[in-house]
Amino acid sequence: MTSRIRHPYLDHPGPIPFAHRGGAADGLENTAFQFRRAVEAGYRYLETDVHATADGRLVAFHDTTLDRVTDGAGRIADLPWTDVRHARVAGKEPVPLFEELLDAFPEARWNVDVKAESALQPLLDLVERTDTWDRICVGSFSEARVMRAQRLAGPRLATSYGTRGVLNLRLRSWGVPAALRRSAVAAQVPEVQSGIQVVDHRFVRAAHARGLHVHVWTINEPERMHRLLDLGVDGIMTDHIDTLRKVMEDRGVWV
Repeated sequence: MTSRIRHPYLDHPGPIPFAHRGGAADGLENTAFQFRRAVEAGYRYLETDVHATADGRLVAFHDTTLDRVTDGAGRIADLPWTDVRHARVAGKEPVPLFEELLDAFPEARWNVDVKAESALQPLLDLVERTDTWDRICVGSFSEARVMRAQRLAGPRLATSYGTRGVLNLRLRSWGVPAALRRSAVAAQVPEVQSGIQVVDHRFVRAAHARGLHVHVWTINEPERMHRLLDLGVDGIMTDHIDTLRKVMEDRGVWV
């Protein structure tokens, strides 16, 4: 693991266990119910996604539309909060406002994937108003979006690389010159992408040489968890929160 802590968000003894969407394996992803279950299981780091409603309310939700996981329908960006609030994930749990989650779990740190450009400014405004800079890391597949977040917020905001940054870090790990944004604190990556191995000794070594954490998503099998921890990754995101906890307990790294 990398020893230099570049941002208070990363101040954690040992590899970080992340509850991906609170532990999506139970079918109640990104709900207060599921995040509470993760916190009660001992998770301090929670992963979620954010979209903005038509009237600018920031919701914790992965998809562009309500259709896949709720009994509602329609694009979140086209719906007011008064409509979105009536949708139920798996027909049971409401879609939460991200502000409510910040308040409900005051000890939790959040990895936030900004899914749409319209959600970026509301997120930064919320973090400013609640002074929760040390509890948030912003990521996105869009490198441009994460760069805009960094420019707007400055070094008080922790950010990870987008797709382009990860690609360039992979190239650097192979000895190929490639530009890298200095302000990122983590590379959050799949273990394998399109049949290409992303995370290996070279990749982890290249990230750590730059003082970057390596967080890998979304890992649900014990053997893969063990393999990645053997490589020295700094965090694992999982849908199966009980499985990851047991693996880390068995290795003596659960905190």
